[in-house]
Amino acid sequence: MAFYDGLFNQLGLRGWCDASNSTGPMSMAELLKKAKEANEGGQASADTPFPSLDALHDACRAVPRTRDLTTGIEDSFLHIRVALKTVLDPLTQPLSWLLDFSLKVVDVVPWWALVIALLLLVYFASRSWSILALVAATLLLFGFIDHLHYALQTMAIVFTCTFICILIGIPIGILMAKSNRLEKLSLPVLDMLQTLPSFVYLIPLIFLFSVTESKLYGIAIILYAIVPVIRLTNLGIRMVDGNVGEAADAFGMDRWQKLFKVEMPLALPSIMAGVNQTIMMALSMVVIASLVSAPGLGVLVLRGINNLELGTGLVAGFGIVLLAIMFDRVSKASMARVNGTLQPREEGR
Repeated sequence: MAFYDGLFNQLGLRGWCDASNSTGPMSMAELLKKAKEANEGGQASADTPFPSLDALHDACRAVPRTRDLTTGIEDSFLHIRVALKTVLDPLTQPLSWLLDFSLKVVDVVPWWALVIALLLLVYFASRSWSILALVAATLLLFGFIDHLHYALQTMAIVFTCTFICILIGIPIGILMAKSNRLEKLSLPVLDMLQTLPSFVYLIPLIFLFSVTESKLYGIAIILYAIVPVIRLTNLGIRMVDGNVGEAADAFGMDRWQKLFKVEMPLALPSIMAGVNQTIMMALSMVVIASLVSAPGLGVLVLRGINNLELGTGLVAGFGIVLLAIMFDRVSKASMARVNGTLQPREEGR
């Protein structure tokens, strides 16, 4: 540390460093470091480590340590927590009601009625007997291994959060497609949401909401899964051929007619691809959200980890894989239907 001591002396900052009262209690790492330097007879002080906050703090107590930085972030968040909770609670309460209602439906409605409704929805979306048979076989398998109720809970959460993602994400994607400035401002936020580790979403939410509130894991799932539908909606509308837009202007369409009758239908395959990816990401986050009381198959995976129950964890994990395959096949069949219905219209122009 002699180099940094001399550096602060050369800059004339020794008085500022010595006048600081920000010493604080020494951490275990600092105590071990002091003991090592004492055993080595001060030879360690001749080394010149990287000028990190901790290394500079050893030479000048006025420089904050790394743990001072992390503690400051935590204290700042806790300082605004009450005000933030006051604002977010009424805004996010409808999400709790919607999630609680969807889970209540799974608990109250008979299993056979839910299975029939799902099969009808799958056939309406895909119009494919093979996809219908795949979904029926998957649900039948869940029933045989007594995992049907857990699987239905997981599907209820995924459907609810995906619906919210579509409801919020598509308008944001449209606004981004219409405004280059908004796109430049939104892209860093979307990049952060897409790359932030999934566990990190839960950390601030645990301080804001109770673990018993379904909005806790609902917000985490939505923030994690909403990015693809926003990005691909923006991309799909921006990729619409400019000549088509000029033709719409020539026919006297206003911007709303142009959006809903020309741009949105042509961008629908891209939007559907975003919905597909949103469903997959919501399903992956449901498992992690089981750490904060989210019901479903993730609870069984968590139980397998906590209790070292290998079979329970593996069976539940493979069940989630089957759900992912089912969601993927149904959504892709729906995308194929959309492309098939749009193709004749484009050929007829």
